[in-house]
Amino acid sequence: MVNGPDFFKSKVSDEIIKNLNPAFAIREYQREAIGRFAFYFSGFAGKQNPSQLLFHMATGSGKTLIMASNILHLYTLGYRNFVFFVNSTNIIEKTKDNFLNQNSSKYLFNKNITFGNKQIKINAVENFDGSFSDDINIIFTTIQGLHTRMNEPKENAITIEDFSNNKTVLISDEAHHINALTKIKNGKQNQASLFDNNKSENIDIKGLTKTEQEEVKSWENTVMNIFNSNPDNILLEYTATIDFYNENIKAKYEPITIFQYDLKEYRKDKYSKEIEVLQADLDTMDRCLQTVIISQYRRKIAEKNGIFLKPVILFKSKDIKTSEANWHEFGELIKKLKSTDLKKLEKLDSENLKTAFNYFKRNKISLDNLIKELKIDFEESKCLLLDSKNITPDKQLLLNSLEDKYNEVRAIFAVDMLNEGWDVLNLFDIVRLYDTRDAKSNKPGSTTMSEAQLIGRGARYYPFVIKNGNDKYVRKFDEDAENELRILEKLLYHSAHNPKYIQELNTALIQIGIKAEKTISKKFEVKVDIKRTDWWSKGIVFQNKKIKNDRTDIKEFGNSIKRQYSYNLHSGFVKEDEILNTEKLKLEKQFSGTDTKQYKLTDLGENIIRHALNKTDFYSFNNLISYFPSLSSISDFIRSKDFLSKHEVLVTGPKEIIENLPQKQKLDIAIYILKQTAKDIENSATEYIGTKEFEAKMVKDVFKDKVLKIDGDSPRAIDLNEEIDLRAKRWYAQNSLFGTSEEKDFVKFFDVVVEKLKKRYLDIVLFRNERDLPIYNFNDGATFEPDFILFLKEMKTNKMMIYQVFIEPKGNQFKD
Repeated sequence: MVNGPDFFKSKVSDEIIKNLNPAFAIREYQREAIGRFAFYFSGFAGKQNPSQLLFHMATGSGKTLIMASNILHLYTLGYRNFVFFVNSTNIIEKTKDNFLNQNSSKYLFNKNITFGNKQIKINAVENFDGSFSDDINIIFTTIQGLHTRMNEPKENAITIEDFSNNKTVLISDEAHHINALTKIKNGKQNQASLFDNNKSENIDIKGLTKTEQEEVKSWENTVMNIFNSNPDNILLEYTATIDFYNENIKAKYEPITIFQYDLKEYRKDKYSKEIEVLQADLDTMDRCLQTVIISQYRRKIAEKNGIFLKPVILFKSKDIKTSEANWHEFGELIKKLKSTDLKKLEKLDSENLKTAFNYFKRNKISLDNLIKELKIDFEESKCLLLDSKNITPDKQLLLNSLEDKYNEVRAIFAVDMLNEGWDVLNLFDIVRLYDTRDAKSNKPGSTTMSEAQLIGRGARYYPFVIKNGNDKYVRKFDEDAENELRILEKLLYHSAHNPKYIQELNTALIQIGIKAEKTISKKFEVKVDIKRTDWWSKGIVFQNKKIKNDRTDIKEFGNSIKRQYSYNLHSGFVKEDEILNTEKLKLEKQFSGTDTKQYKLTDLGENIIRHALNKTDFYSFNNLISYFPSLSSISDFIRSKDFLSKHEVLVTGPKEIIENLPQKQKLDIAIYILKQTAKDIENSATEYIGTKEFEAKMVKDVFKDKVLKIDGDSPRAIDLNEEIDLRAKRWYAQNSLFGTSEEKDFVKFFDVVVEKLKKRYLDIVLFRNERDLPIYNFNDGATFEPDFILFLKEMKTNKMMIYQVFIEPKGNQFKD
């Protein structure tokens, strides 16, 4: 596929998006993934039958949302039967919750899934014998369970015939598990993948671990047989972890990778935490205590800024016995904690610890009071010991709800149970409680790679909003490395002092893409000459605010609410057969043909509309006035031209019926229109707006000196001073510029035209806006941070005029 992202985004169906949970804003890369999938099945000349596709997407980038959109798209292509399989029962239960439980905060679909005038459901089924032909039917299983059910026949068990007779979609989550065979094949064999007709028992499996050998003997053949049983079958694989460094894996998956958005892209787009690896030459418990202090400091910074956060620490041991011992020892440490223990750490040369202790001192938090807090926050009941021997339903519940307010767990002691399928945003510290290496020839070993992947899983960003901001899901302080809130954007990995291991881990982190190969820190400051001027000490800049949308000015449906609808009636054909009688009764009602007729919604009758409103929870009066505060009554909502009275519907159906619609048909039409309208109202509603009034702020209070952290491989790493000496340009306010090529080109252009501007303006000052001054869209409060702000002072007779100009350089995509 050689088309660009915009081409694929244009293929995204609004109908698919509307059937996803509106609480999940579709990100641009997700839109591209959805569009690529649609194009493959509608216009891609290289489409294969049966079809196998891989989505290689970073943990936290929304694989399950893409999965849900793909299921909806395949439904429109006639697919009704789906099998979701993974390697872990834990992931099964979480996925079922995401797919089926409408009350779950992570439910993926709209509460009403509709295509045309048909509402559909998502059903969990055991087999496809009794599946619903108009719905989405999903078998949720582990791959081991699927193998057992197919190879040990029981009543109502699923069989290979079920797949050969029904086109089926196989959905493999954490798909890297189905590559045991591929890993060991040589170059000549690597195309004979698991999904070829070759039987795995004919392949030498000596190169696999004992567990992998068992997998090959059992479930790999099961997947192969299902996939090849019908030419219309589809296998969709989703993983964040695939070893493209293995030549066999690369040869197998490169041709079928439909979308790749790996950790490197995820990090560069600021959707992840940044990773910081700390090493300390301390004994095990002192390293644990160091982490606890930093974690408590992080919690206090969040509280200070009005952010709910209960940060979690993962203490990782080498084996179960050691993990249990560490849990006991840590518990004793917290119970017996003394101020001398903290004073010992206070003397260490650690920037993170110094920052924490300085904060405690500035805010008059004594060590004794801090100890009291730690004894409460890290008491035994809030420290979870977790391994395969003691996992209980209660622990599972605590583990899966770590982000919830009622969940007080602050620390988890584990070995490998959480390496996969763990979805938690408030993990901020991982402490490695062992000090072994498995590198060969200074290259990271399998354990180190596994640790790097665990770090990648824990790097999911914890969403929070800052004052007057709404960029909830992305890092906010890359350009302000000294901001105290930056601690909420970092995952700290704590290790013993072991330089060789740290080097190997950094190599592994760079290899998987969650860490930049090189990060540079640059001072970004307002020039001293600017700070000496009256303009700096007395100058003002104008900024609007982001405020809660009280909707008091919304007195009618806006343009985004659809007013015209179409509805197709059923034909009215009736047929009845008596099975047990020798005489067959056949009733067929014939109609003279189809026609169309335009109705106003109110033509259906107010009683019908009220009945339809009562059938949809959205239309409770309390809910309606939250969207339209001026609404006086349900009657007003039905009769007013500002609301439902203007709705019209073009009905198509048998002439005899549409001329005199039965009550049942009227109700069906009203329900259909009202459900569509409810979606439009929800989708068009905005929680915030930007004020149209702008307030004055002092220039010196807005534009701050700061330290920028920049990826060494980014074009932003090159200072424009290397091409044009900004330090000598009186019109440029700061000492440097680290920006995109468009931003640098603009400054070069400005250097040419500034001579013309000098003929009219007394003062010309251009500021680079490094997240100093956001402004907010009037309609939805969305944050916009113009790249530059230009101040022009003009003298007109006795009146001074100052212009404040927002400037945002863009590329050729906006040229037209």
